[in-house]
Amino acid sequence: MSQLATFIEAKRQNKPILSMTHVVYGYPSVEESLSWMEKLMEEGVDFIEVQFPFSDPVADGPSIVAACHKALEQKLDVDTCLSQLGKLAKRFPDSRIVLMSYLNPMYRFGLDKLAQRAAEENILGLILPDLPIEQAATYQSACKTNNIDPVWLVTPVTPPDRLAMLASQASGFLYCVARSGVTGHSSHEGKAKQTSLDDYLAQIKQHASAPMGVGFGIRERAQIEQLTGKADIAIIGSALLDAYNQGGQKAGIKLIKDLFH
Repeated sequence: MSQLATFIEAKRQNKPILSMTHVVYGYPSVEESLSWMEKLMEEGVDFIEVQFPFSDPVADGPSIVAACHKALEQKLDVDTCLSQLGKLAKRFPDSRIVLMSYLNPMYRFGLDKLAQRAAEENILGLILPDLPIEQAATYQSACKTNNIDPVWLVTPVTPPDRLAMLASQASGFLYCVARSGVTGHSSHEGKAKQTSLDDYLAQIKQHASAPMGVGFGIRERAQIEQLTGKADIAIIGSALLDAYNQGGQKAGIKLIKDLFH
């Protein structure tokens, strides 16, 4: 079992569902984003998904896109980001950090180097939503060599054969997108044919032995209660960013407590 899956299994012994929060590195500044991550870990979140910003984050909605663009007003580099995350990871051994970004900046950094540096900094999972698994053999090999989990995404519109393939190859955890569209509020809501979330997760579970995390559009405690017993991790992204934008760290922590405590 991978390091991430082992961590999740151990934590799930005492928690019905784990929390995964999303933070954009460098938003609104590098120092403040690191301070925000530290505060979240002090509050006991189980995971932080740290997004290294990219100018065209195609899977993200307006809140995260705006944060990425603001962050990119500074000069950021992947290696410094990993070093800073590594210091946090060492200080908070009861939580885990996974790095999320897009292929362009990570390809420029080097996928082999990315896996190696992530392992050195105790960043045990990598999420690259725009990297097709069919073109990821080298990346998968580098992750395996360094005992890092490449986290794959499935959505309600993923064809059944492809969903089964991705689920069967998942390690660490499988990122299950809760509905069609981008992160946060979506214009797709109410327009596309709605798949029952319960049926969707049950379909994935038929093929996945890895833990399951569910994200996109989660904003209310009732949604997390609906996931309890059917998924291992509830992922909070745009809702947390919106709360942070409205009331800073204090408002963000209040949301986490309202959702998970």
